[in-house]
Formats: sequence, structure tokens, C-alpha cells
Amino acid sequence: MKHLDEALNQTQADQFGRASAALLTQGAQSLPTGIKDRLHAARMKALSMRKAEKVRVQKPVFAGITGNFSSSSNGMWDTVSWVAPMLVLIFGLIGIAQWQNDSRITDIAEVDAALLTDDVPPDAYADSGFLAFLKNGPLSDSEDSASQLSSSK
Repeated sequence: MKHLDEALNQTQADQFGRASAALLTQGAQSLPTGIKDRLHAARMKALSMRKAEKVRVQKPVFAGITGNFSSSSNGMWDTVSWVAPMLVLIFGLIGIAQWQNDSRITDIAEVDAALLTDDVPPDAYADSGFLAFLKNGPLSDSEDSASQLSSSK
């Protein structure tokens, strides 16, 4: 029982296969001719019914400009066909970044110009009370609305 649990290595498996083939060959020689013929016919039928093995052949297939798939190579045009859009994309992104940067600089310059030309000193914008005043609106607007409310009563 211990011997059955052991796995056969490659050389032992080869020896077993050769011994089994030799025994089957000896047994086949001692069979009557009718049985040999039927076994041969059955083997040929089984081989003819066998499906052909699929062979995988790997070759690159690319879609061309027309949308057709082909495995032929056009050399330099294959490289240009993917490098050109990549360059356009890169230069487009650089242009957009530059445009946004210029826009940001222009906005900051407008805010600086407005602060410098305004009557209110720039230190007032740092005061939290002044920011609350700007959010709520000027006092004159609130006094006018209060007087309208009192006159409507």
C-alpha cells in the first residue's frame, strides 16, 4: 500500500508506458484475425471522426485608416498615425494651461487695480467687520428700507 501512494517521476512513468505498450503489442499479436480487423476498422473510424487541432498563429492585426483590419505594415505611416495625434494632444494641453495661466494673471491684475484705485484702503479688506459690512450691504440701503416699512404701517 505504501508503494501506491508514491508519485512516479518522469523516468518511472516512461518505463511504465513502455512496458504497458510491449504487453499490449504481445496481446494484440495473439488475437484472432477477425478481432484484429474490427479493432483496426474502429481505430480508423475514430481517427477520421477526430476534430482537427486548432493551431494558434499570433500576428499583429491593426485597423487601418479605412477601418479595415490588416496585418500589413506601412512603416513610417504607422508611426506617424499615432504620434501625430499624441503631439496635437500634448500641445493642446500645454496651450490650455498657458491660456488658463494668462487668464488667472489678468484676473489678479484687475483685482489689484481695483484695490489700488478704490477709496477704501487695502487694510480695510483684512478687517472682518468690514467684510461683514460688505456682505450685508451699505447702511443707507437698510435705513431706507426701514423707513419704507414704518411709513407703510
